Amino acid sequence: MARIIFITGGQRSGKSSYAQNMALELSENPVYLATSRIWDEEHHNRIKRHQADRGPQWTNIEEEKEVSKHDYSGQVVLMDCITLWLTNFFFDNQSEVDQSLEEAKAEFERLIQQNATFIIVSNEIGMGGQSTNDIQRKFTDLQGWMNQHIAKLADEVFLMVSGLSMKVK
Repeated sequence: MARIIFITGGQRSGKSSYAQNMALELSENPVYLATSRIWDEEHHNRIKRHQADRGPQWTNIEEEKEVSKHDYSGQVVLMDCITLWLTNFFFDNQSEVDQSLEEAKAEFERLIQQNATFIIVSNEIGMGGQSTNDIQRKFTDLQGWMNQHIAKLADEVFLMVSGLSMKVK
């Protein structure tokens, strides 16, 4: 049975650092499940820098959408992050929220069928003002609904604020 630890917060709130430290406390060799597509050269360099910062004790898996196709049995898996993962569904589905949410929920539920500890990182993008851009509003809805789904399934939920963690659940 999966253990799910959900860590959410704003940009640069300390989510990833907190999650990485937690993963290293739980395992000497955690898995880093990266979900970002490489959008451009700057993004590619950023990904390489992040990989180097993590060190050799991490097993890196890069998976844009089908996160459940890998075997994580008995491992600690840090999935970073839901926002980038959802972006892949959203773009592939031409900004169709319902279809993207349905596909993401189904894939997430397949993932958590595995007997592993999952530390899931996500962004709280709906805490700011309402965007004037239709696509941004749609994505904010998608992100919020997926975060709610994950939080409901999670064993523990942490909200990061200015580098500090607050246990919510």
